[in-house]
Amino acid sequence: MNTLKVFNNLNVTLSKLLVICMMVSCLVGSSYSVCDFKAIFNFGDSNSDTGGFHTAFPAQPSPYGMTYFKKPVGRASDGRLIVDFLAQALGLPFLSPYLQSIGSNFTHGANFASSASTVLQPTASFFVSGLSPFSLDIQVRQMKQFKARVEEFHQRGTKISLGMNIPSPDVFGKSIYTFYIGQNDFTAKIAATGSIKGVWDSIPQIVSQIDAAIKGVYAEGGRTFMVFNLGPVGCYPGYLVELPHASFDFDEHGCMVSHNNAVAAYNKLLKYTLSQARATLPDASIIHVDTHSALLELFHHPTLYGLKYRTKACCGHGGDYNFNPKILCGNMFATACDDPQNYVSWDGIHFTEAANKIVALAILNGSLFDPPFHLHQHCDLQPIG
Repeated sequence: MNTLKVFNNLNVTLSKLLVICMMVSCLVGSSYSVCDFKAIFNFGDSNSDTGGFHTAFPAQPSPYGMTYFKKPVGRASDGRLIVDFLAQALGLPFLSPYLQSIGSNFTHGANFASSASTVLQPTASFFVSGLSPFSLDIQVRQMKQFKARVEEFHQRGTKISLGMNIPSPDVFGKSIYTFYIGQNDFTAKIAATGSIKGVWDSIPQIVSQIDAAIKGVYAEGGRTFMVFNLGPVGCYPGYLVELPHASFDFDEHGCMVSHNNAVAAYNKLLKYTLSQARATLPDASIIHVDTHSALLELFHHPTLYGLKYRTKACCGHGGDYNFNPKILCGNMFATACDDPQNYVSWDGIHFTEAANKIVALAILNGSLFDPPFHLHQHCDLQPIG
């Protein structure tokens, strides 16, 4: 069954999702006034980084943030990310980057994600490619250090240090831990080897490291995990320009078949590995979040969801994809469209707020979860507007 049929069977269209989510909010409002989850702790790359990278390496330019924040706020989008929408729906504030020392509020979680991060520890060649030193292993270590410091502060009767609001020690067992990472491992391997074949041997290693990270967080008290799978990188405008491919390697929607096939193999192994982890950690909820299907649907059928442009970036410079690796979004010669709400892709590699919101609605609806997990039974879901 193809993705379109799956979505049709689930009645997952933008308008129906909006109605369903509004119904969920109304139904649960009478039974739940609070949320069982007191915080979100996120691990990831630029798809879920709320400012970590640009805290460490300041200088994000306009027009990033133009739609929602009206200024650059460290997010690789014109507005909110999926993790932002998830926090809003749970009635929590946006996640502060772990590396942001001033103005942060960690009472309801922290974001360890950093743009350009990888699952695997970066090698010297990775650094040459401009990847981040904050790999998944480092992010998990940061989380463990954060938890240890929180416990230390509370043992000493200190709740606020250096202006940072910190959570209660018991919050770590009442949180959702989200993982949205892996894209850079894929693209860096392809770029380094000059072929899609270069990534195949790394797939088991990448998935194994994610499994290890989950178990590491579990050992610290985490019990609810949402692991986002890899999006269809063969459809991303930037990768259509930069990654090697044959002229005949396109599907009817203009996406690279070989690259998306490799992604499908990765996602299949990830899903299987998570099912195995579930068997060894029976008191944990380990949820595979199929963001791939939702994003592929947007690239294949954007008009069904109120969008217009599938493989053309809103912000960039030149060509059919509006992407030039030498003139990226934020460059003085690049320009941003006036209607990002009509685009799937923001800057050729990341998504618009409009696309992120559609995927977030599908997540909140529960249609992307395996096994099924009903958020509305745990929380009075708030509208995400």
